[in-house]
Amino acid sequence: MHFPDDDNGQLLAEIAAAGIDLAQMHKIDFYILFEQKVDAVKFATAIAKDELSPATELVQCTDTGIWEVVTQVEMVPDHTLLGQTEQYLESIANGYNGYGDGWGLMDGDDA
Repeated sequence: MHFPDDDNGQLLAEIAAAGIDLAQMHKIDFYILFEQKVDAVKFATAIAKDELSPATELVQCTDTGIWEVVTQVEMVPDHTLLGQTEQYLESIANGYNGYGDGWGLMDGDDA
């Protein structure tokens, strides 16, 4: 299988090489970062109401103090769809002074 030559393509290639079936539905974690807790809470509240990603978690990095909202979306990890989802979440996060920090798929999280 061929993957585009970018960060998402590289990550998908690594996931496929690990033996994970990319044609199946998986729970993908998208990471959105915030400097201020109040902004992170507002974003988490807003995105939790979105049908795309009702599962969210708010955590603070103990090293940096940065607030992270982990938004879980169940989807087939397709390169184009991943990019579109990242852009969609970032477009909402930008309104709360947040920015995207990528995505991840944990082995064994398939639906």
